[in-house]
Amino acid sequence: MKAHDGMYIDGAWRPAAGSDTIEVVNPADEQVVGRVPAGTAEDVDAAVRAARAAFPAWAATPPAERAARLAALRDVLDARKDEIAETVTAELGSPLPFSQAVHAGVPILVAGSYAELAATYAFEERVGNSVVHQEPVGVVGAITPWNYPLHQIVAKVAPALAAGCTIVLKPAEDTPLTAQLFAEAVAEAGVPAGVFNLVTGLGPVAGQALAEHPDVDLVSFTGSTAVGRRIGAAAGAAVKRVALELGGKSANVILPSADLAKAVNVGVANVMSNSGQTCSAWTRMLVHDSRYEEAVELAAAAALKYGDRIGPVVNAKQQARVRSYIEKGVSEGARLVVGGAEAPRPQGYFVSPTVFADVEPGMTIAQEEIFGPVLSILRYEDEEDAVRIANGTVYGLAGAVWAGDEAEAVAFARRLDTGQVDINGGRFNPRAPFGGYKQSGVGRELGTHGLSEYLQTKSLQF
Repeated sequence: MKAHDGMYIDGAWRPAAGSDTIEVVNPADEQVVGRVPAGTAEDVDAAVRAARAAFPAWAATPPAERAARLAALRDVLDARKDEIAETVTAELGSPLPFSQAVHAGVPILVAGSYAELAATYAFEERVGNSVVHQEPVGVVGAITPWNYPLHQIVAKVAPALAAGCTIVLKPAEDTPLTAQLFAEAVAEAGVPAGVFNLVTGLGPVAGQALAEHPDVDLVSFTGSTAVGRRIGAAAGAAVKRVALELGGKSANVILPSADLAKAVNVGVANVMSNSGQTCSAWTRMLVHDSRYEEAVELAAAAALKYGDRIGPVVNAKQQARVRSYIEKGVSEGARLVVGGAEAPRPQGYFVSPTVFADVEPGMTIAQEEIFGPVLSILRYEDEEDAVRIANGTVYGLAGAVWAGDEAEAVAFARRLDTGQVDINGGRFNPRAPFGGYKQSGVGRELGTHGLSEYLQTKSLQF
């Protein structure tokens, strides 16, 4: 695992404009594993200029050739998947098996899906006496988070490349080594110089400069709703397009007819995976009064199994934040069933897998995104009550419904104000659109809907 001391701009690693650096710390043992340059507005400007210069040729490149570059990128990522997993484990603290299966494995699937889409997508169609043509929006500023460092990069860069856009990426400062590895893979895959550019740095400096740069045509951001609001406001002032994938407080609704043990066990696993650092995690489990205490017992038993199987949260600030939410849950009267605010280990940014029962819909832990291994279990009286509680937050990113009859689950899912719902443990689909309602964001990622975010439409009338 090697850290580059420069920025990847116009097909080469170049010295940063400034001398400041960012330490990359392994949250499992608090040891420094690398240093990267802290980019400035000058670095961002150089990257955007390179992307702008490369745009005409890449936009004119036939889709089949763009598809070939994406297929090559998929193959390089696959060949380097062990290195990817080890890098993610070093800078995020994720257990290696999870890094191998999810952090390395999922982005390979997504890159492959866009290689196929680029080759088959209908960029032009005849509508009556018109030809409707879709063309790339231009230069994309991609700002990605730390929780799924490679997946979030690929989910933005792959469709942008497929569309014919050029890109400047500003990754999260906690996980920049994975982004540097991705830049190496882009070069190895033969993507032309300037089409993809990487600037590492802090959000308020490099991220803000990228979001506000006048020559960036679209900003694609994944992160907190608070930062998303600021990016949306800046983009609105410039009449610039945005794609925002923001926070979540997803409900896992277990209807009375469901297989309770399966629904609870899968639900707990969903919350605890990646140490709870998943925007779409089902952090609110809704259970009917008649089966409530049974569900609490099952959830407690399931959560205890994760004590030594999940990694730390990303940094000390996040650890303190999650622990403060646990303390808030106790102070507001929720019943602490498993876990608690005390750090389970003397070293590393670990948080105990935590389950709360007797959570009321208005409590802080039932309304705000915690981003840690914390589950809230809520009661409901009937279906109308369950719908009200499930829809009763400012978010609408994901969710789940369980029922003995699939049709019953689907009917309930259609009533949820959320962008994606898993039915009885539905599997991940890299071609299905992902994104939220309400304050969970604007736009979609993955599949054809994700591709369309990077396209603009022109009508030719005859």
